[in-house]
Amino acid sequence: MGPELEAVETPPRRHPASRALGWLFRAVREISETVIPAVVIALFINLFLAQATQVLGQSMEPTLHSSQRVVIEKITYRFHGPRRGDIVVVDSAAQSDMLIKRVVGLPGETIEVRDGRVYINGNLLEESWTVKPSRGHYGPQTIPPLHVFLLGDNRGASNDSRTLGPVPIDDIVGHAWISYWPLKDIGFVD
Repeated sequence: MGPELEAVETPPRRHPASRALGWLFRAVREISETVIPAVVIALFINLFLAQATQVLGQSMEPTLHSSQRVVIEKITYRFHGPRRGDIVVVDSAAQSDMLIKRVVGLPGETIEVRDGRVYINGNLLEESWTVKPSRGHYGPQTIPPLHVFLLGDNRGASNDSRTLGPVPIDDIVGHAWISYWPLKDIGFVD
């Protein structure tokens, strides 16, 4: 007799729809393993560490210009309160948009604006930052605990604490840190 043939079992052929479904499952799994952690990390950074924002309006000129983009860091004020001269972003229920302004008055201080000049506890504030002054008067008013007094650097075109009153520190989103757009303005914000 001749050689015996050995039977070989071949796997059943998968249906094309089954192959497509398997490929789709692998693709979704690979994408989700990449995208979901990236989204979680981005949300964590945006909620707790830093966020990008755009300056709207002229109230902070000449320091910041309309359409300029800045990064706000959110860590500093977890360790200490705002300091005079800090540029902060405020999300207030009184405003529909977030505001970017400079901290001028601190809790417990009495602030007054006379003929466009700022006085803290009766003493003229020597502002080391550039200001476009305006004529006008405000106060005197004592800033309540856990509040700050904010002014725009372009005092004649700023909706700030002279209108809104002192702002609760809890309304501060963060401290303006770095300008990244336009390219000519890249650098630390001060």
